[in-house]
Amino acid sequence: MVEDLRTARRFLSRAGWKGRIDELHFEVLNEHTTSQERQGLLDPILVHGKPVGIISEAGLPCVADPGKDLVRDAHNKGIKVVPLVGPSSLMLALMASGFNGQNFAFVGYVPRDTREREQHLRQLEKQMYATSQTQIMIETPYRNKALFESIIKVCQPNTALCIARELSLDTEWVATKTIAQWRQQKNAPDIHKRNTVFLLYINEL
Repeated sequence: MVEDLRTARRFLSRAGWKGRIDELHFEVLNEHTTSQERQGLLDPILVHGKPVGIISEAGLPCVADPGKDLVRDAHNKGIKVVPLVGPSSLMLALMASGFNGQNFAFVGYVPRDTREREQHLRQLEKQMYATSQTQIMIETPYRNKALFESIIKVCQPNTALCIARELSLDTEWVATKTIAQWRQQKNAPDIHKRNTVFLLYINEL
């Protein structure tokens, strides 16, 4: 099960798949897949007893990802689910942030509307201060700039913001600063159309 056939084939090739990729059977599973279309995706297991895997387009499968619905279907049908070890940008970002790793929340994507997004960020910051809980969020890469601008606009100057970009790649970059420091920075971080994780926490620097 893949979100995009072309990138999935490319990934398997680069990962050193030993068999012939052309002999593999792919099914598309993305945010446009309907519940009805999803029902037949587990037939290879139910009918033929063959294993099925999920490859995420970017990130960790089934976490803020359409694969979660198929996994839930598998549980409902009594099919064994086996998670595989792999990099998680969320955990890597938390590790590199210097923030609280015992109490944290991944809140997923923020609202697209500017006013709703700013209100949401204020609520997250309030939750953070009340519970000492690290707030972790992501955004569609082309909206990263808008999220960054909203964060430095509405959050308190002493709140800490970590930006973790393209983790595990050669272009990886991580920086933790207070909102006041981010505001004083001459150039905005280079995060446009680049996979980025944003983390908020109480300033302990």
